[in-house]
Amino acid sequence: MSLQDDPFDHRVTKDGRVLVSRGGRLVVVVAGAKAARLVALLGQDEEQDQELLARATGNYRRGNEKRGHRA
Repeated sequence: MSLQDDPFDHRVTKDGRVLVSRGGRLVVVVAGAKAARLVALLGQDEEQDQELLARATGNYRRGNEKRGHRA
């Protein structure tokens, strides 16, 4: 499933934490300096936002995953 079909959502709390969710479920809470950097980068481009949120959750393809199972 791609990020376009099932995008990440985020919400910034009053104390600066970033709540990242997908499919209506909370995936991760980013806090501290990482949250501040993430907030500074978000909001410029939707595609970039999705990539940043995916990276923040650890749910990001790095290109080294195996595509299928060989018998």
